[in-house]
Amino acid sequence: MKFVDATTVTVTSGKGGDGLASFRHERNLPLGGPDGGDGGRGGSVILRASENVDTLLALARTGKYKAADGEAGRAVCRHGANAADLTIEVPVGTLIADGGEILADLTAHGQEAIVARGGAGGFGNRRYAAALNQAPDEFTYGGESETKKLHLELKLIADVGLIGFPNAGKSTLLGRLSAARPKIADYPFTTMQPQLGIVENGAGRELILADIPGLIAGAAAGRGLGHEFLRHVERCRVLIHLVNLYPLDGTYPWDNFHAINRELAAFSEKLAQTPQIVVGNKTDLTGADDALELLRAEIGLPVIGISAATGAGLKELKREMFKNN
Repeated sequence: MKFVDATTVTVTSGKGGDGLASFRHERNLPLGGPDGGDGGRGGSVILRASENVDTLLALARTGKYKAADGEAGRAVCRHGANAADLTIEVPVGTLIADGGEILADLTAHGQEAIVARGGAGGFGNRRYAAALNQAPDEFTYGGESETKKLHLELKLIADVGLIGFPNAGKSTLLGRLSAARPKIADYPFTTMQPQLGIVENGAGRELILADIPGLIAGAAAGRGLGHEFLRHVERCRVLIHLVNLYPLDGTYPWDNFHAINRELAAFSEKLAQTPQIVVGNKTDLTGADDALELLRAEIGLPVIGISAATGAGLKELKREMFKNN
């Protein structure tokens, strides 16, 4: 299934039904009074967060949504039927914006936002009857519908975000730490969409871990794939910054570490301030201890050494993950 995490949709609420100007016409009441009923309310458009939806693909395909109009008022003081609201399910974590204004941030299952409100029903002439105006012919039209062009953006709800350059070993690590089975291969950009996994600590606690597609220098400005997915780590409480101790392209691990952090800062100051657990991968290779110490010295931070391939060091990493959540 194609993963869509940002799209624009046009939503239109229903128009309110018009009120009716009518007079009773019965055999025994040739001069019957006003009996025009009110119009019904137009349907509103509602977006509802659902755990059963994980992409904005359906909304991107449809593009336009229109709620039903309310019915016009009827004779004999009968009220026109209210139109049903149109409810559209979106993934949990969907941010809704109208122009530059954020309308809602749906972060919990079942949370709703009315994004286009249905027009009110118009008044029938029965409403205007009074002692000094016993035969009013006034009525009002139903309220107009609302049309909005909304920008929807999905930000995955995850406790821990897994970041790093392509081929750092993130997909392998996600598979080791959780029940997720991401696609794994020996070429860059294996992960074409965010992958989620559940990590358990054995004491009843769970964390949601998100593997974010590999970043490259210039990602925040639109290069590579990572810029499309940086939004998904904005909600994380902590990031696992996975560094390949032996980059395939011959670059230095510490340069790659700093390059990723520059991209985070360029995308969002908040993201740049998110706590990180720095992890050096591929300790199963010869000379890994020296490579790990060199990385620690170059970046001036603690680094946990692991091997995503063999599982070495993962217990310590899991302890750090749960300690920071």
